[in-house]
Amino acid sequence: MTNSRTGGRILVDQLIAQGCDRIFTVPGESFLAVLDALHDSPEIDVVVCRQEGGVGFMACADGAMTNRPGIAFVTRGPGATNASIGVHVAMQDSQPMILFIGDVDRGTKDREAFQEIDFQAMFSPIAKWAAKIDDAARIPEYIARAYATAMNGRPGPVVLALPEDMLLDVVAAVDRPRVERAVQACDPAQLRALAGMIGNAERPLAIIGGAGWDKAAASDFAAWAERSGIPVAAAFRRQDAIANESAAWAGNLGYGPNPKLVERVKAADLLLVVGPRLGEATTDGYTLVTPDHPGQTLVHVHPDPNELGQTYRADLAFCAGMTEFAAAVHAIDLAPRSTGTDAHAEWLAWSTPAPRDVKMDLGPCVATMRETLPADTIICNGAGNYSGWWHRYWRYAGPTSQLAPTAGAMGYGVPAATAAALRHPDRMVVALAGDGCFLMNGQELATAVAHGANMLVLVIDNSTYGTIRMHQEREYPGRISGTRLQNPDFAALGRAYGCWAETVEETAQFAPALDRAMAQSGVRLLHIKTDIEVITAGTTITALRK
Repeated sequence: MTNSRTGGRILVDQLIAQGCDRIFTVPGESFLAVLDALHDSPEIDVVVCRQEGGVGFMACADGAMTNRPGIAFVTRGPGATNASIGVHVAMQDSQPMILFIGDVDRGTKDREAFQEIDFQAMFSPIAKWAAKIDDAARIPEYIARAYATAMNGRPGPVVLALPEDMLLDVVAAVDRPRVERAVQACDPAQLRALAGMIGNAERPLAIIGGAGWDKAAASDFAAWAERSGIPVAAAFRRQDAIANESAAWAGNLGYGPNPKLVERVKAADLLLVVGPRLGEATTDGYTLVTPDHPGQTLVHVHPDPNELGQTYRADLAFCAGMTEFAAAVHAIDLAPRSTGTDAHAEWLAWSTPAPRDVKMDLGPCVATMRETLPADTIICNGAGNYSGWWHRYWRYAGPTSQLAPTAGAMGYGVPAATAAALRHPDRMVVALAGDGCFLMNGQELATAVAHGANMLVLVIDNSTYGTIRMHQEREYPGRISGTRLQNPDFAALGRAYGCWAETVEETAQFAPALDRAMAQSGVRLLHIKTDIEVITAGTTITALRK
């Protein structure tokens, strides 16, 4: 439609037209006109957060779950710099997101006005597109382009600055229709070539992940891999690309992978890489799979042509979406092999925790969670060694059951779980956080409680920045510096926010505490105290020092 409205009203109307039903924000005076328009827009749920870092993480997680941009609004200067971590995660995680930043008046730009920053210069290196809207009549054009940019090719973040006075302008604007992701189908000749290459390979192996996996892609690809007997490994923190119960599932790459899976990757004569960019974490610093991968044929499938050939030499490159490629490859019939089920058996053994003689053993705790919680539980975590127990022992149910930043950002778990609990109120949601990780965004417990989120929070407390301590002990054994933490009583802190909370200090206490937590509603928090000696699921401080 075309009629005269304020810039703020035009902007909100475009979000509604694009199907936006939720935004995350810390309010600022620089976009009051947008907040006023939202007052008359019940179609959009306004989630008021407590710090812009939480805003960015929630929007990033929401985009990961919907495959449409998560929407964030923050104010200029400090608001934008706080929110920048979410933009960086959305870029490295290939997740669609749009960050709107209230900006200074057009008449005061370039004077270093109050909280003024050149946002295009600041965000261009870490976003797919960064721009400023100076003409309210062009808001529909910018919003449609932002959605298209965020979703197409390699998904990622867009940043749009909104001058405060522009949002007050009353102008006529032509609304744009809803934007959809462009379909990226496969070339039939390439599919025939792929069938021949896999058919001639002796030890093919698939590595999947990246963005764009949905239930259809997961189902089609898993069924094909099972039928063909091809092992399927996941890229770092993309373990939910297909259901781990698949008979072809071989486990995950990244930090602390199954040594038998690593050997399978090294021995593979053909690697079918579907979705991942093959980044540093997945490839162990570009050594497990090298950019030139001598002796291995590499087939690379990615939705963005700019990623194909950027780092890795591909013997066959598909520019295709995950759903389209999975549907196409599902139609390829190959002689069945036994390697997929063999690899799955190795993963089952690897992902079954063996008891350790320690006071608090997280392995059996994860096993208890597997027995107690629904299979489609959404596991959300930030960065830290604590997450390795769940990466190894949890069994993810398929698309949108894992929210974890491949960028390695701390503080992601609680905001992501809050977004997940609001997006999927019918599913169980678990936030995992180390003691260092939790205190980077634990304030968003207030947001979760205020908005009626239903979720479980596990705070894993070893009074240390554990990952850094691990590297420290490896490089400088016994010389502890800068990694010790003095922590609050996290259970008491959770109760202060309005959560149900308990402290768990021994393995045997975990199962009954989990049962009590599951009997509650709302936000529940378990403060789990562990010993820094048990530094990972596979080693100890003592072993590292040796």
